[in-house]
Amino acid sequence: MSLTALLPSLDPVLVTIICAIFLFAGVVKGFLGIGLPAAAMGLLTLVIPPTEAISLLWLPILFTNIFQFSRAPERRSIATSYIWFAVPLAASIFLTSLFINDYPTALLTVAIGSAMVIFSLNLLFGVTVPIGPGPAWQGVFGIVAGVLGGLSSIWSPPVAMYLIARGTPKERFIGAAGFLFLAGCVPLGIGLVMSGLITWAVIVKSSLGLVTTLIGFRVGEIMRERVSQHRFRQIVLVAFLLMGLRLITVGLT
Repeated sequence: MSLTALLPSLDPVLVTIICAIFLFAGVVKGFLGIGLPAAAMGLLTLVIPPTEAISLLWLPILFTNIFQFSRAPERRSIATSYIWFAVPLAASIFLTSLFINDYPTALLTVAIGSAMVIFSLNLLFGVTVPIGPGPAWQGVFGIVAGVLGGLSSIWSPPVAMYLIARGTPKERFIGAAGFLFLAGCVPLGIGLVMSGLITWAVIVKSSLGLVTTLIGFRVGEIMRERVSQHRFRQIVLVAFLLMGLRLITVGLT
């Protein structure tokens, strides 16, 4: 296999930058339980096109959420509790990602930026909406999350908003988030394969990001036990907000 297939770019500087981005995104994911796509997309789009960034991000999203959900207590209970969120999420993310090549780059850029802004504002200021326990609420949030995920690979804002509004305890929040992120990963991957964005070469490139992401993920888990969660979270979310605003500005100009 040629070197071109093994690396996202022959430019060693770009390769180093991409690995550093995935390492940082893994730290964020391991520490907060969420935020991998937002961290990676906000920085990857500085150096590569949005569609390429989305395709490279798929494997790291998949495997980090497999690890996250596999470590969660009461996995069967979580899956049963959030099934009405997961099914419409999976369906809508698949359908949206099928046509990703037809969306203007500006739309994808604004969608990614908007997702990051909503995500950061929601967690920074604790914005909540009145949500009942019924499956209809899960269905609505699942569809919104799926459409957003299909456009940007970031479907954490609706997931986080729903779980926070329902007052989900910390450990169950991390487990439920892992389950709902995992529920969207497979249909997203299928949609990206069918749209031609994920090829064997891309999978090899994405594997490079996966290795550095897993290293960062473990570092983040260790940090969760030793570093002030409030301070780290505030810094990360402010950075997300600024990156999101930049992407929206770029997409609209």
